Amino acid sequence: MSQPESASTPTIETLYTSHHAWLQGWLRRRLGNACDAADLAHDAFMRLLARPRRFDTAPQARVYLRTMANGLCIDLWRRREIEQAWLETLAAQPEPVAPSAEQQAMVMQPLHEIDDMLRSLPPKAATAFVLAVACDMTDQEVADELQVSSRMVRKYVAQAMLHCLRLEARLAAGGA
Repeated sequence: MSQPESASTPTIETLYTSHHAWLQGWLRRRLGNACDAADLAHDAFMRLLARPRRFDTAPQARVYLRTMANGLCIDLWRRREIEQAWLETLAAQPEPVAPSAEQQAMVMQPLHEIDDMLRSLPPKAATAFVLAVACDMTDQEVADELQVSSRMVRKYVAQAMLHCLRLEARLAAGGA
């Protein structure tokens, strides 16, 4: 529930009116694409609407919006890297083996979910999980790579596995 607005606290409408064009221009220069810029500017204000914040000055609001928009850009680029890697993998497949568009969409969603899950983990836990599970490295090999103990590697992998189980439960419940 949002707090009552005082005369000095701008409303979301005021923030939108004052900063949307600026933010969209900043994103357009950063992304080189007006459509992506419009989408991400919209997403930034939707997030601000979902979690209202108080800004004492216009520069403070712009710093926050730019920081949030930069994170949205990084998320967009990450998703596109995953999609590009998938498309390159598909291109390397013989045509009869290449999956249909529906099958591709079914694969991309879990890949994005896994990427989101890994990014929600502390960096060492995510790296330990990928090295141990995807690269089939031993605990000691992962420990040497991360410069931690084998016991810490097991803790990191267990933490990641717990996140995987939560992701699986959320997906089984309908993606809620």
